[in-house]
Amino acid sequence: MLLSRAPGTTLVDISHALAPGDVRAAAYILGRAWRQFPQGSVHLAVVDPGVGTERGALAIRAHGHLFVGPDNGTFTIIIRDAAVQAVSLPIPSAASATFHGRDVFAPAAAALVMGAALETLGTPFAGIPERLSVREPHHEGKTLIGEVIYVDRFGTLVTNFTAENLPAYASIEIEGVEVGRLKRTFGDAPPGALVAYMGSAGEMEIAVRDGSAARRFGIGVGGKVRARLG
Repeated sequence: MLLSRAPGTTLVDISHALAPGDVRAAAYILGRAWRQFPQGSVHLAVVDPGVGTERGALAIRAHGHLFVGPDNGTFTIIIRDAAVQAVSLPIPSAASATFHGRDVFAPAAAALVMGAALETLGTPFAGIPERLSVREPHHEGKTLIGEVIYVDRFGTLVTNFTAENLPAYASIEIEGVEVGRLKRTFGDAPPGALVAYMGSAGEMEIAVRDGSAARRFGIGVGGKVRARLG
């Protein structure tokens, strides 16, 4: 649909590997990926378990980029600390109740790619786009409590600990198992061992070298992680 309406468009497929309906994962991946694209890029993000319901459909301008997708929290990270202009996209009567990615969002993205002004795609959206709840790490005595915010396809556990809130001397623990202090990279741990390190996005990650931390612990998003500070 997009290429038929915007021939010659360069498409970059970020991921089709998210778990079905996983809006939190969509928000995380989009929040990491958009900065790698040039100003004016159009980002089409459709993870839409509420398709066909009363959930909104949006086209957004933020950070000099354009975003199109369902108003279900996918844009949580995008709109954080940003000046946002948004329009509500109309749902055509002929649109499939189960395929708004094809019938609503792809045509809107194609129109933006072809130079249409955001304002022409729908009516001004006066509210605040849906936001997912975001929990920040907190202290319990000399322990910093955080959680897993994303699990990648290798079973790596991405946490909400960052270089700003996690001292290098902290000792990491997950599910009552000692991980130890931060390492620089996977190779600093022997095969099969746990390793904690700062990932490429600036968040602490926990992995099993040559294995899956998610499978070993049987946890996913929301799993608790502790950092002992003293």
